[in-house]
Amino acid sequence: MTDPFDTPAVLVDLAVAENNIRRFQAHAAAEGLAARPHVKTHKLPQLARAQIEAGAVGITCQKIGEAEALVAAEPVIADVLLTYNIVGAAKLERLKALARRVRLSVVADSAAVVKGLSRAFAGEERALGVLVECDTGGQRCGVQTPEAARDLAQAIAAAPGLAFRGLMTYPAAGGAGAAAEFLRAAKALIEAEGIAVPVVTSGGTPDIWRSAADGILTEYRPGTYVYNDRSLIARGVATEADCALSVIATVVSVPTPHRALIDAGSKVLTSDLLGLSGYGLVRGRPDIAIDQLSEEHGRLVSEGPIRLEVGDRVSIVPNHVCVVTNMVDAVHVRRADGSLELWPVVARGKVL
Repeated sequence: MTDPFDTPAVLVDLAVAENNIRRFQAHAAAEGLAARPHVKTHKLPQLARAQIEAGAVGITCQKIGEAEALVAAEPVIADVLLTYNIVGAAKLERLKALARRVRLSVVADSAAVVKGLSRAFAGEERALGVLVECDTGGQRCGVQTPEAARDLAQAIAAAPGLAFRGLMTYPAAGGAGAAAEFLRAAKALIEAEGIAVPVVTSGGTPDIWRSAADGILTEYRPGTYVYNDRSLIARGVATEADCALSVIATVVSVPTPHRALIDAGSKVLTSDLLGLSGYGLVRGRPDIAIDQLSEEHGRLVSEGPIRLEVGDRVSIVPNHVCVVTNMVDAVHVRRADGSLELWPVVARGKVL
């Protein structure tokens, strides 16, 4: 039976997503870690609630707009970590308004960011929690040495309106050992200055099942695990059965026995490869590759007969599911009883 919605569409199997949530929560509890999932993957208040009700201490957001949208939609969200340097007067005003509604923490990796935060929060009743972001191998944002982490922690602790809350990192995949070494050294240096380090937080779904306190981490922030995707199947982190989100597409052309075109292109599947060949996994058809995307078309090819007809539907596990979420206004959600609901992606496009 064909699902009663038009394509291209995004379909979420709620039972699979909820099982993914429970599985990580159990792992975190067994490893002595607090769970603080990153909501950029789903951007849905319903799943944020499910994560918190499963035991998460709060959520992680990447941008203020994402946090604003989810906090407004879901009252159970009371603790938010923004893992992004907040810069500029307009954003700082919004940050203050958000901090009056929830327990809010942010990160900083420079004195310039700290000064801006302090100027904004010096007159607030409640101090803003700030964590030092550490570059432990990911080579994105972050202080470069444990000594620099100590120096910035001291600056935060002394800054009006701010409270030093700990250390944060997003390590390179497979880099948990190097990250732990850096964070352990930074924590020791900061504590030697008489400053407590209550939170040491790391993240990343590629290393989710290897995450452990290791005598240093207090919490972990995975995002993609709630849905999983083809990149995580390739890494051995998840199986196809663990992938809760699929892109449903319709075959619109079969010009040759070995080629078909679908109505899902880069505007829904994204052009992200993440080191893979092709643009998604066609469920039930390992013989088919999605070898090319334009904005509105996806090209399916097979060395053998394509065995598809115009009007057929295919279900695709995307390479990078987080971007797919941000491509659509709403997702179709299938409950365990087979019923379908349409959930608006309330934090979609909230990039400011």
